[in-house]
Amino acid sequence: MNTVKPWYLSKTIWAALVSIAATFGSALGMPVDQAAHEGLVEAILQLVSAGAGAVAILGRMTAHSRIG
Repeated sequence: MNTVKPWYLSKTIWAALVSIAATFGSALGMPVDQAAHEGLVEAILQLVSAGAGAVAILGRMTAHSRIG
């Protein structure tokens, strides 16, 4: 595994965060089944990816120097 990516694009990190949130939610009385858990991880990952792309485009549009 030689490629590097930002932590927020890692499915493992998001799955772990959702697991933590689901555990706290369950402790507070909000049941979360496995299908909902997987769907939530995928939805969050898609939102993060879209946000990262939007930030990249906005950054490039507002940059004051060109790429060399």
